Amino acid sequence: MPALKFEIKRKCVVCGSIFIAKTLDSKCCSDKCIKTLWKRKKDEEKKQQRLKEVADKVPYSRDYISVPEAVALYGVSRGTLYRLIRIGQIKSINLGERLTRINRVDIEKMFPKRFEKPKKDKELVTLYNMEPENCYTIGEICKKYNINDSSVWAHVRKYSIPTRQIGNYVYVPKKEIDKLYKSL
Repeated sequence: MPALKFEIKRKCVVCGSIFIAKTLDSKCCSDKCIKTLWKRKKDEEKKQQRLKEVADKVPYSRDYISVPEAVALYGVSRGTLYRLIRIGQIKSINLGERLTRINRVDIEKMFPKRFEKPKKDKELVTLYNMEPENCYTIGEICKKYNINDSSVWAHVRKYSIPTRQIGNYVYVPKKEIDKLYKSL
């Protein structure tokens, strides 16, 4: 990522200290904070994977499920589930120590399932008209919005804006660029 030619002050997402960002994507103030953020991200991915594995093993035909299975299926904390059981909003059966079973129908009324795949809509696919009359060149973007070309390229890469090269000119859709820089 290219270095910036101006200063951006940001707050570190790990330690909370204010620092001057070296790139557009800088989130952390030091290497230590970067490693901490990376570790947190990997731990969260492992946790989500474990929850998904537990959720996949639960058969839908069972009327009563255990508390860990409910946590994995519905994304509700253990404490919340036990509180709801205590106040009587969720029916449960206690079969012994660590054998509390919860009525699945009651939980489904209160919470949506966690791992349902979203339905794909035709609206999610964006088609771009990449003809030169519907696009800006990089130079036109720089002049219109008074931005350095390296910043334009950084934004194009960061936001995955499609480009088309014809000869020496690179074209970018006007709609996407106007939407990105409308606040300038």
